[in-house]
Parts: sequence; structure tokens; C-alpha cells
Amino acid sequence: MHKLKRSLCYSAELTFSTETVVLQLNSSMASLQQLFLLSLLFHSLLIIKCDDEEDNLLQGINQYRASLNLTALTKNDRAECLADELADQFKNQPCTNTTGSNTVPGTEPQYSDYPKLLTKCHLNVTTTRDGQILPACVPNLDSSLVLSNFTKSQYSGSLNDTKYTGIGIGSEDNWIVVVLTTSTPDGDYAPGTNSDNGAASLTAAGHVVFLLVSFLLLV
Repeated sequence: MHKLKRSLCYSAELTFSTETVVLQLNSSMASLQQLFLLSLLFHSLLIIKCDDEEDNLLQGINQYRASLNLTALTKNDRAECLADELADQFKNQPCTNTTGSNTVPGTEPQYSDYPKLLTKCHLNVTTTRDGQILPACVPNLDSSLVLSNFTKSQYSGSLNDTKYTGIGIGSEDNWIVVVLTTSTPDGDYAPGTNSDNGAASLTAAGHVVFLLVSFLLLV
């Protein structure tokens, strides 16, 4: 009888220990999921911040053009894709008085991976040759300085040019890149738009809402 009681106690302890381990593992998994969702949420907020900076610059550039009686530039998805890729290339370069809009004419940066970047955005050289790439480096992308880096610099000549009808903007760290497009076959950044790539995507705001709901369900 004593041995039977010991056996039952041992069995109960084993069952309890197993349940404890399972609960701890479930708790750890839940914590990891929450941490993962929080990191995604933080990343999404950064994306929204970048989108705000880019939208503010687009609005400022179009107001500048309106003051000169020029038509507004319209968003070009593939130009925006290329601007994002280029900004990512620049992000580790420091801001100096010879970079970005301060670059001395004739010493503009050469993009060794340019053909690869075009491929990523489903572009080719023949439809982009008349476009214009305008990179600017502004510490912390201070909104009060970003616009002036384009409208009060050597870049203003391009922004004043009536041949440009479209625009794409991308940013990363202290860098923001503007890509101007034309309405001609040599600069319209054809074919199509990024939606033709077959990749469904959520808007930045919708993505954040989805992550918040997922996080609350796990809490």
C-alpha cells in the first residue's frame, strides 16, 4: 500500500511537472509572439514616418511648382520603387558639404548596382534615360530643411523643368531621394505600376491596425 501511494504521488508529481513545463513553454511562445509583433509594429511606425516625410516633400515641391505656374508632379510607382532602392544604397554615407544637393556638378555618384536596382523595380534603361535622380542628405530629415535642399539648390533647375511630369520619392535614415519622370517613352518609367508585380500589399496604416489587433488578441 505504501509503495502504491509513493507510485501515485510520483505519477502526480510527474504530471504536474509536465503541465508546468507545457505552461512555461506556452508562456514563452506567447512572449516571443508578442515581442515579434511589437518589433513589426515599431517597424511599421517607422514606415509611416518615412511616408509622412515623403508626402510632405511632394506637397512642398508641388506648391513650389505652382508658384511658378507649372503643373503638379504626379506619383509614379516605379520611380518611387527606384528612389527607395537608391536611398537604401546611400543610407550608410554621412552627410557632408559635398554630398547630396551640395555635390559638385560632374562628380555625381555612380551607381554600380544600377541595372540590378532597375530589375528590382521592373524597369529598364530605355524607359528611364530621360529621368532625373536627385539625392539629398539632411540630418534626421528635418522637414524644414528637406524642401530647401531641393528648391533652393542646384536641383531647382530640374524642378523648374516643364518636361518632368512624374515623381517618386524614397527615404532611408538621413537620405531622401527624388526621381523625376517624363511623359515620353524614354523617361516615363514604363511598364505599368508596382501593382503589376503580382504582390498584394497592405497600406502602412492598415498594416499597423492589423498588428495592433493581433497583439491585443495575444495579451
